[in-house]
Amino acid sequence: MRVLLFGATGMIGQGVLRECLLDPDVESVVAVLRSPTSQQRAKLRELLHKDFLDFSPIESQLSGFDACFFCLGVSSTGMSEEDYQRITYGFTLAAARVLVKLNANMTFIYISGAGADSSERGSSMWARVKGKTENELLGLPFHAAYIFRPGLIIPLHGVQSRTRLYRVFYVLLGPLLPVLKGRFPKYVTTTEQIGRAMLKIARQGWPKRVLETLDINQV
Repeated sequence: MRVLLFGATGMIGQGVLRECLLDPDVESVVAVLRSPTSQQRAKLRELLHKDFLDFSPIESQLSGFDACFFCLGVSSTGMSEEDYQRITYGFTLAAARVLVKLNANMTFIYISGAGADSSERGSSMWARVKGKTENELLGLPFHAAYIFRPGLIIPLHGVQSRTRLYRVFYVLLGPLLPVLKGRFPKYVTTTEQIGRAMLKIARQGWPKRVLETLDINQV
């Protein structure tokens, strides 16, 4: 399986990349990035690109993939709706519209969030934007498209959030996180489980197109 990964430097993306590199069924991973990382792995190739609203300069390198794991995202805290939509909706759909033309058999899996508003009419700005993004993706003619809506995510295997506030949160709650996961599997998952679920669904499909946290943990 050939995988295209967006958001490889974020917390979820780091976890997904780890699982891809460990999976013997994954032949190669191409990570689309704005700047290079320090990773040197035989399966991994970094594809550098600056403008995530226009993928035409690298379009020739975006075909021949079996799956796209879109883990790129930002917190809406302190952002205007216009700016948040430009990244959350704009970046995602710019990539998806190019990929669906070039990869007839691609499975596209998008990391959304628990509470996303598929009606697009709720009072929460981030939830409306996420819901709009989900709806547009599910309407594209991919071989298959899935939405992951994780709640609290525990980073494992050295994975860290790039957001300082989240890093502090995980340090403070660290000892409690395994307990929370055991007691609240409907709300808590891990970076490892997200990555493994993505890979399994990309290979085998899944009956549900929108997966909440409990679904992700049960894949």
